[in-house]
Amino acid sequence: MRSIRTFKTFLAVVKHGSFAAAGHAIGLTPAAIGLQIRGFEEELNQQVFDRTARSVVLNTAGRKLVPAIEDLVQRYEAITTGTDTDELSGTVVMGALISALMGSFADALWTIKKQYPRLEVRLLAGQSDDFTRKVAHGELDGAVVIRSPHALPPSLIWTPLYREPMVLIAPRRPHFDLPDDPLEVLRHCPFIRFDKSTWTGYLVSEVLRQCSVSPTDAMELNSFEAIMEIVRQGFGMAIVPRLSNVDWSRDRGLKIIPLPCVVIERDVGLLERTSHLRTGFTDAIKQYFIAHNVRTRR
Repeated sequence: MRSIRTFKTFLAVVKHGSFAAAGHAIGLTPAAIGLQIRGFEEELNQQVFDRTARSVVLNTAGRKLVPAIEDLVQRYEAITTGTDTDELSGTVVMGALISALMGSFADALWTIKKQYPRLEVRLLAGQSDDFTRKVAHGELDGAVVIRSPHALPPSLIWTPLYREPMVLIAPRRPHFDLPDDPLEVLRHCPFIRFDKSTWTGYLVSEVLRQCSVSPTDAMELNSFEAIMEIVRQGFGMAIVPRLSNVDWSRDRGLKIIPLPCVVIERDVGLLERTSHLRTGFTDAIKQYFIAHNVRTRR
């Protein structure tokens, strides 16, 4: 009968993708990790990882075991610590869009951290599509991402947290002629576009389609901070989500121009596996947005 330690080792390999990385995380040598995993597979009479020279990949049999083993480890830790399974302590590894840290999620994270001082949250910045893979593979406990334009795998669940309207921003002191008509602005002024390959870039393209406009792209970037600064400097205009923690009314460099007939908004939500060890933290995030009456829509 395998011990809880072996189950934790199995989950570490699932999360980190190699014996060496898992060993570094939990303080064992790669050889010790390999010995535990081989013993586990012998007891099961089947392999749970497909091995290559540099990594190990969870196979179909292994993927089926993950939810049950996570549940066993979670229940064991609740018994040994005398706490509920949702106790907010220890380390949580989360992915977050940079723009989410500029928006409502930053307030939620700060509030939860103050309420639970024993909780450590490690944040990894990136893009929504990258986070989907990392959450699915157990590399992240969850991630704050925008709604995927594609169907998610059945092992993942996305819960809406808040919404951000897509708006047109322009410089207050442009280096080009700025028409009064917002559609003319889109047609004739240099356009700073968010990376078309990203999910937010897809939303920008949808706004342009709704406006029936094909702008003149001057630059394509994947950073809202960079885009907003370029607009402030007067080099172009852009379509971005209206981030809640940005004081738009006092910004001396840029202004918001309403777009007629545009109803597209960016839905920001929490991505997690349907079963994982840090449901206490992810539930706390969702409860924060419910308690603070932040607009949501599924």
